[in-house]
Amino acid sequence: MNLADLKDLDLDINNAGSWPWPVKGVAVAVVAVAVLFAGYWFDLSGQWAQLQQARQKEVSLKQIFEGKQRKAANLKAYEKQLAEMRKSFGAMLRQLPSKTEVPDLLVDISQTGLASGLEFRLFKPEPEIRKDFYAELPIRIEVTGDYHEFGKFVSGVAALSRIVTLHDISIKPQDKGGKLVMDLTAKTYRYLEDGEGGR
Repeated sequence: MNLADLKDLDLDINNAGSWPWPVKGVAVAVVAVAVLFAGYWFDLSGQWAQLQQARQKEVSLKQIFEGKQRKAANLKAYEKQLAEMRKSFGAMLRQLPSKTEVPDLLVDISQTGLASGLEFRLFKPEPEIRKDFYAELPIRIEVTGDYHEFGKFVSGVAALSRIVTLHDISIKPQDKGGKLVMDLTAKTYRYLEDGEGGR
């Protein structure tokens, strides 16, 4: 087949049977490519997107499974750790004063200061601040004394049977007499009982 034969070729689709074999082959190849492309476009492209989503989901599910498998493998250790934490939490909870014990604790703090030789200039319990499951009870304290008396007071407060923390400690010289003034906030904590609620 040469170029002159192509010029005389009748491209009417109804006469496709009379086309030479090379032209028929090209026509069949074009139609096959068009059918494959149409099939991909209308059917396989949606399935390809679903396959990609399924692969991504498989990766995330594998990660979740591996995390749960690690937890399951360490379940005994987690249960033991949880039991220890509950025991520790219970012990700490017993160190928090109840609502009825707070006045006694305030007396204990002031008695500790007096026993240390300090002179109170200010002892002012502030309103309690409620947190998630406990209430914080701040007490503004200002005392005069010397370093040894301050140390004895801090040690005495640390030795109390209830949890008391000291914050914002400031020590400065008093105007006269060679004494020092210590200004601080003591905080104790109270567990909120059922029905009291947090913030």
